[in-house]
Amino acid sequence: MPVLSEVLTALDALWPPERAEGWDAVGTVCGDPDAEVRRVLFAVDPVQEIAEEAVRLGADLLVTHHPLYLRGTTTVAASTFKGKVVHTLIKHDIALHVAHTNADTADPGVSDALAGALDLRILGPLVADATDPAGRRGLGRICELPRPMTLTGFASYAAARLPATAQGIRAAGDPDREIRTVAVSGGSGDSLFGDVRAAGVDAFLTADLRHHPASEAVQHLQPDGQTPPVLLDAAHWATEWPWCEQAAAQLDAVSDRHGWGLRTHVSRTVTDPWTAHAASAQLTSPPETTHTPGAPR
Repeated sequence: MPVLSEVLTALDALWPPERAEGWDAVGTVCGDPDAEVRRVLFAVDPVQEIAEEAVRLGADLLVTHHPLYLRGTTTVAASTFKGKVVHTLIKHDIALHVAHTNADTADPGVSDALAGALDLRILGPLVADATDPAGRRGLGRICELPRPMTLTGFASYAAARLPATAQGIRAAGDPDREIRTVAVSGGSGDSLFGDVRAAGVDAFLTADLRHHPASEAVQHLQPDGQTPPVLLDAAHWATEWPWCEQAAAQLDAVSDRHGWGLRTHVSRTVTDPWTAHAASAQLTSPPETTHTPGAPR
């Protein structure tokens, strides 16, 4: 069996920490470098449910995409929810390692896994990493659909292929717009609208789209007079969960090369924070009302 320090070296080779954004907090949160590692659990979020799942599984290492502590802290007291996660893991000799933005831009990375889940053909990165001479690393991916679809059809297709969440898929733009090319970016993507327009794709699928940026994006006047890309907004967790399966397969390959015999597992626990959704009966304008002058509204 390998020890934790050996496995961490392999993980850092897959997702070098120096490629993370400066504001990010990646790497090892807790764990004994000399402890043996037999089972590894991959998950999106380092929340208590996942920590307890790691305990039940008998995992020695938990690898998550999202950081536990993205900002500094002065306490890991078990009376705080993040501190409770740390206590649970340490009490059961489970290490925690994070690969976040260094996994987003990797080759393959988070958006490759998202494209794979949607059976898209990848043409290249949306925002290329200038330090990659092969031109494969970078943020987001530009892709082709397996066949042309309308916006409504692609939204239904994506909802069926991504993990189920309360949100499902929201779409902005002409429901009948034909889509052949799409940019995808796992996680929050409304900072990439300019890159999406420059890519000349028909659609952009990402997560966490806010009202004002999305409204401005679909109204944007293209210099060539073309209609701006339509938008598809999926749940953040759903766009990043496919990476867990990809990452587990990558570690499996490393384990096979070294003869480690690791057993990797992917959590199926849905940690998306939204738990219910009530759809409107139909998309209509608010009902008209009358108002008597002078009466309170």
